[in-house]
Amino acid sequence: MSATLSSTKTAAALRTAARASGQSLLVLVMTAVTLWVLGRMWSVVWPLIVALFLTTLTWPLTRFLRRRGWAPALAAAVVTVLFLLVVAGIVALIAVPVSSQSGELADGVVEGIQKLREWAAGPPLNIGDDQISGAFDAAVARVQDSVGSMVTTIASGVSTVFNGLVTAVLALFLMFFFLKDGPRFLPWLTRQLPGRLATDVPVVAARGWDTLGAFVRSQAFVGFLDAVFIGLGLWILDVPLVLPLAVLTFVSAFVPIVGALFAGLVAVLIALVSNGPTDALIVLAIIVVVQQLEGNVFQPMIQSRGLGLHAAVVLLAVTLGGNLAGIVGSLLAVPAAALIAVVWNYLREQLGGPAQEPETGELPAPTATTVPGTVGG
Repeated sequence: MSATLSSTKTAAALRTAARASGQSLLVLVMTAVTLWVLGRMWSVVWPLIVALFLTTLTWPLTRFLRRRGWAPALAAAVVTVLFLLVVAGIVALIAVPVSSQSGELADGVVEGIQKLREWAAGPPLNIGDDQISGAFDAAVARVQDSVGSMVTTIASGVSTVFNGLVTAVLALFLMFFFLKDGPRFLPWLTRQLPGRLATDVPVVAARGWDTLGAFVRSQAFVGFLDAVFIGLGLWILDVPLVLPLAVLTFVSAFVPIVGALFAGLVAVLIALVSNGPTDALIVLAIIVVVQQLEGNVFQPMIQSRGLGLHAAVVLLAVTLGGNLAGIVGSLLAVPAAALIAVVWNYLREQLGGPAQEPETGELPAPTATTVPGTVGG
């Protein structure tokens, strides 16, 4: 009798495990199909994502104007124009000082190359002028041999720049429409969905909007910390173009990995040609220390508080996103993980009965007044 019961329990357990495995496999297949569809539609999805990020930055000002009686279209148009002016100001803040000191920097580059040549000619390298000339001629010959691949690379770069401009223009127009018509979205979505979905989906969308705003604000704050610390180090070393380099550091913080590398390379190069190799090494050390603090301390702590994610989850999400989709994956990994946590917490609330006070690490309850999808927005 006991053997029969044991075999019955084993069979039931196997059926349960098989059912759970089948459901998990179905979820994985649907996830893979969804990602594949998103990849095929990436030319539309990417501008939409960029527009949502920009809208989270500009929505507070739009909401302020709308509450003062401004028409939605007028408020959205004014905020969009102000955003363009701010972007143009940032570009001017970087370009004008650089152009005004371009002659000095060019002289510094020539002097730096000459110093490097003199250093290479002395011990321990003892590289003569004929060897340097031979290496230069070999480099020129290699460049001439690879003209075809260089043309292909340049064409690819031009195509990338063009696609970036198209994405920026499309994202800007989408941002305007989101600012103008955002408050109508959730009521419209409520009317389109049947049954309980009319309640659940708008609530999750509102919480997701709060989470997206928290991500953008935390990323901006991290970039501000980078700009302050690196700019302070450059100012102490009397490196030229401190303000443009600080602004470039802040802007590049929104582009994971490559942004920090690019801003750091520019700062080290300017320090090298203007102050010499010693200060350049000090600048490199400052940038490495600040970037390590940002990646391992500042960003996980700030984003974990703002997004309701543990710092370890933030680090793992960025690593996984970078491995799966490169720079774009690193950029989208943290907000994607936070949105998944929003859905999970809401499901847990619904399945667990009455809502309870959130524990440490959970997402905060959404504030309806900060979401452009609410009726009162």
